Amino acid sequence: MVADDDEAQAELVRRYLEHEGHGVTVVHDGRAALDALRHAAPDLLVLDVMMPRVDGLDVCRIVRAQEDLADLPVLMLTARSTEDDLLLGLDLGADDYMTKPFSPRELMGRVRALLRRSARTAASREPGPVLSAGPLTVDPARHEAWAYGRRIDCTPGEFRLLEVLAERPGQVFTRGQILERLHGFDRYITTRTVDVHVMNLRRKIETDPRRARCLVTVYGVGYKLSDEDAGEPGREQRGGGA
Repeated sequence: MVADDDEAQAELVRRYLEHEGHGVTVVHDGRAALDALRHAAPDLLVLDVMMPRVDGLDVCRIVRAQEDLADLPVLMLTARSTEDDLLLGLDLGADDYMTKPFSPRELMGRVRALLRRSARTAASREPGPVLSAGPLTVDPARHEAWAYGRRIDCTPGEFRLLEVLAERPGQVFTRGQILERLHGFDRYITTRTVDVHVMNLRRKIETDPRRARCLVTVYGVGYKLSDEDAGEPGREQRGGGA
C-alpha cells in the first residue's frame, strides 16, 4: 500500500512497484489508509508523513496499536530530515525512513530489503526462551520486555535489538554485528538506525538516559547489555556508561 497525498509521486511509486511484480493499492490521505487497512493488510506500507485528515505519524501510531498490524513493515517518507523527526518516526514504529526527494531506485531497494526482513522474521518466529540481563527480562514468546519490574513498550525494531543483545549479556556488539543479526548484510540499512533504536530504548529503560547502566555504550566499539545488577532506579551505582 502506498499512502501519499502527492498524486504524481504516488503514481510514480506505484509504477515502480508494479514493474517489480507487486500489486499496489494507492490512497491519498491517512483516513483512507486506515479504512483500507481494516479490509486487507498489505505486505508493506509506504507511508508519507504529511497527509491531510490523518497524518502519517498518527497512522503509524494507530497501526502499531493494532495486534493484527503490529508486525506490518512500514517505510516512512518525509520531507523532514532533523534528528527529532527521525527519532519520532522510529519511536512510533516505522521500520525505515526516506527523506524527500529520493531516488526511485533506492526506494525499491529499501522495499526489497524490508520484504526480505519480514519474510525472515515470519519464517523464524519460533519463540526462544526467556532472556535475562541485569535488571532486564526479554520474553520472545510473549513479545514482552521488562526492566526494574516495569514493562517496556517496544516497537518491533527495538524488541528485536533487545533480543539480540540479551542473548549474550555482557558481550559487546558492534553496530555492524547488530545489523547483520537483525537484517543480514543489506546496504540499504544504516548503522544510524541502530543508534536511534538505542536512544529510544534508553529513554524507556534507564532512570537517566545520559548515564546508561543497562544498555551501555562501549566507546569506539558498540553496545552491550550489562550482565550486572544495575540497582533500583534512583540509586547511585559505580560503572556503566553513557
